Amino acid sequence: MYYVNVEKDVKIAVYDVNTSCPDAVFMVHGWPLSEKIFEYQKNLLICNGYRVITIDLRGYGNSDAPACGYSYDRMAEDIFIIIRRLGLRNFTLAGFSMGGAIVCRYMSRFHGFGVKKLVLLGAAVPRFTQTCDFPYGVSVPSVEQLIDQVLCDRAQFSENFSNMLLYSEHSKAIKKWFCDISLSASLRGTVMSGCALRDEDSRNDLCSIQVPTGIFHGRQDVVVPYELALLQKDCIKDSRLYTFENSGHGVFYDELELFNCTFLNFLKC
Repeated sequence: MYYVNVEKDVKIAVYDVNTSCPDAVFMVHGWPLSEKIFEYQKNLLICNGYRVITIDLRGYGNSDAPACGYSYDRMAEDIFIIIRRLGLRNFTLAGFSMGGAIVCRYMSRFHGFGVKKLVLLGAAVPRFTQTCDFPYGVSVPSVEQLIDQVLCDRAQFSENFSNMLLYSEHSKAIKKWFCDISLSASLRGTVMSGCALRDEDSRNDLCSIQVPTGIFHGRQDVVVPYELALLQKDCIKDSRLYTFENSGHGVFYDELELFNCTFLNFLKC
């Protein structure tokens, strides 16, 4: 791990493995987690000869937790600065949940700089919450309830959220692992990026994506409803939807073997 300064007083933790390999995958975690969630994909990719770059978004994991800067624009700019610093070209960009929305903003704001393929994992796009002209996603009050719980009992929030991630049967230990990852975030980062999830709109971002895109989504997702994956497929011209029938929001782990095989095949095709 090393740090990249994205602002004068803000450092982002970067994890860069297999740097000698020319084919790179850059993965962005979601709310309210960290890069640790990709543990079982990182090992797979390393074993198959890929360079793997992951980061802790600002406010999460080992990165700094400033008072502000939790908009999709700012977090996409953090990614752009890191990509430029690493000199990445012709790589695959992947984002989970809120991270999926952030990588879509990257594709729009920075014209997909360097990206040859995009991967959306349970992505919170076109937008996470319902509006008068967007009857999909979850309700604004339900997100506000989550934010309120973070503010008064973040430990219980993290336990509840870890239980919502998975649909298939898994050990109590793996759910505790996800809970612990959530608790490694800062309260400020969790609250402010939760507000971004509630308010941000990515509909225009999807129209700007011009690279082959894999949409990986669990049919049983209760955090980011499956209907959003169908909208992503309709909005992104060169996209393919991979549906995991027995997966919830944690699509990268719920059917781990099937996901890893499908993910690897998409990268190779």
